[in-house]
Amino acid sequence: MAKGKRKSIVKYILIVLLVVFGIMQFFTINKTNPKVEEAKDLIAITTPPADIEKMIRTACYDCHSFETKYPWYSNVAPVSWFLGDHIEEGREHLNFSVWGTYDEDKANHKLHECEEEVEHKEMPLDSYTWTHGDAKLSDDQREKLAEWFKSKMTGPDKGHHHEEHEHEH
Repeated sequence: MAKGKRKSIVKYILIVLLVVFGIMQFFTINKTNPKVEEAKDLIAITTPPADIEKMIRTACYDCHSFETKYPWYSNVAPVSWFLGDHIEEGREHLNFSVWGTYDEDKANHKLHECEEEVEHKEMPLDSYTWTHGDAKLSDDQREKLAEWFKSKMTGPDKGHHHEEHEHEH
């Protein structure tokens, strides 16, 4: 193939990719946070110490509450699509903004999961802490936060898995 022909094919492909990327920008995600009812929020209900509240807000609330602060790259598709899907899934699994709607068993189960996820360094996700350095938790912070989640469990079972919650993993 001639050098000129190869160059024009590459140029054509780049133009097509640029047009496709431009068209993708018209398909935005919904970044409207639902209204937070303070009386149902985990922090309002449990009134954690200031350092624990800061850890929860910084490491958890962007994906697990209605208080998401969207970064600039949430305006750029296809990254925005991944981000929107991730937040939607995070809220479906655990939403601190509706904590007050959880019954005791569900709340205990979620607290137990939070304790384990933090302890085993599964949360916050690495993909989140790469772009949110302040959400990265030290081992001491992880231990303290896990202990706090554990301390909030109530009742005789204190977060042990129940069959009706097993499908939520």
